[in-house]
Amino acid sequence: MTNEGKLFLGGSRNPDDSFNKAEYLELKFGNRHGLITGATGTGKTVTLQILAESFSNAGVPVFCSDIKGDLSGIAAAGEEKDFLLKRAEEIQFSDYDFAASPTIFLDLYGEKGHRVRSTVAEMGPLLLARLMNATEAQEGVLNIAFKIADEGGMALLDLKDLQALLNYMGEHAGEISTRYGFVSKASVGSLQRALLVLEQQGAEHFFGEPALDIRDLMRTTQDGRGIVTVLAADKLMNNPRLYATFLLWLLSELFEELPEVGDPEKPRLVFFFDEAHLLFDEAPKVLIERVEQVVRLIRSKGVGVYFVTQNPLDVPETVLAQLGNRVQHALRAYTPREQKAVKTAAETFRTNPAFDTQEAITGLGTGEALVSTLEGKGAPSMVERTLIRPPSSRIGPLTDAERREIIDRSPIAGQYDRDVDRESAYEILMARAEKAAQAEAAQREAEEQEDETAAGRWTLPGFGDEPAAKPAGRRGSGRSGYQRETVVEAAMKSAARSVANSLGRAIVRGILGSLKR
Repeated sequence: MTNEGKLFLGGSRNPDDSFNKAEYLELKFGNRHGLITGATGTGKTVTLQILAESFSNAGVPVFCSDIKGDLSGIAAAGEEKDFLLKRAEEIQFSDYDFAASPTIFLDLYGEKGHRVRSTVAEMGPLLLARLMNATEAQEGVLNIAFKIADEGGMALLDLKDLQALLNYMGEHAGEISTRYGFVSKASVGSLQRALLVLEQQGAEHFFGEPALDIRDLMRTTQDGRGIVTVLAADKLMNNPRLYATFLLWLLSELFEELPEVGDPEKPRLVFFFDEAHLLFDEAPKVLIERVEQVVRLIRSKGVGVYFVTQNPLDVPETVLAQLGNRVQHALRAYTPREQKAVKTAAETFRTNPAFDTQEAITGLGTGEALVSTLEGKGAPSMVERTLIRPPSSRIGPLTDAERREIIDRSPIAGQYDRDVDRESAYEILMARAEKAAQAEAAQREAEEQEDETAAGRWTLPGFGDEPAAKPAGRRGSGRSGYQRETVVEAAMKSAARSVANSLGRAIVRGILGSLKR
């Protein structure tokens, strides 16, 4: 059902279940964010699918995650089935047809899509601390580590770079504490153990180069349709903290890189955050405040963020207040918490005198939802009981062969599939450590040779026979590994050798700690 500048969501019903009117989401309010909630099996994924389809057809790129694997069907045309045609007839969807959406698949593990990565430097200390579940003291050490790397031009690309830098900080804890604040070896050791856990959980697949270019999420086809980028997250969900941190990093990258556009006629990108409760579970207060700030401000960059979760209580009130477009599927109300969730959900809607909103939420069928979207001057519409339209793409997953075919002919094929390991903090620090060890070994050998020569003859003071004086400023010869030098000297040497000099000393970090370019 076409209507210029609007996305068809479905048909609302009167109290006697007869057709009321078509329900739309206005494109110009697509960047005012939204919320899709409902219990398991009530149709949230299909609602996400039809919204992604509709935005794509309107020329808006879409990013979404595929938790169970069934969202991949958006890349294939649907098939005529009786229940789909019946639903289309019930809501008077006269121009219903079947078509695939242009799709790009991403996967952190490179198995079900193109590899997607970020560098440690781009993620920043705040998000990394969240990923590592770091304490306040450990987060402080991380901030100092990034400060040393940023000032010294040492590129932090992957986990081994950060491990090498933390090792360096442990060796030079006293000097670093003098310049940047107290750094305890215990905190450094805890962070090193946390990095080992991350590595065992598969996080090393995420950190490295080439890092994802945000512009690749904002592609359109030659015929003007927005490309739907689907993140294969079924395996990623084994590490839910990594999943949430990765999506939050993407959101922060969009916020930092995109220019202000005000209120465009349609969004520049729509971002679906599935399993949104993982973002806020056990998150520190400062992180939730930053997320709320990003959600509030990213609207003016033309990006719409849609949170998908089971329970509206999963989203903090400060964030919930920013979500203007609501689709509420059925909720259960057996426990006190579930009853509270139903009441909360009902109170977020503009009341419809035709029915009791709280009662309606518990009585909705599969594929039926309460819908309220922004209209007019940005005011929410009156809530309506709505039969959600059937999708034009396939309901259900792609086969492995179909997925592989789409990956092979993707516009970013070959761009991210090979690892790149350029000179970075690990190589710089290891080279310095090796050079120091070699210099020390050479010094010991020279001293031993001098001792052997002197032992076989008399020496007379003043005739040039005395042993050579040891270089000033050296510590005991029993030290191996890194040379004792100031942090400033180390940063200068690193800057001279690192190919990350382009970052220079003008590195600025944004709200969530990611790099601002």
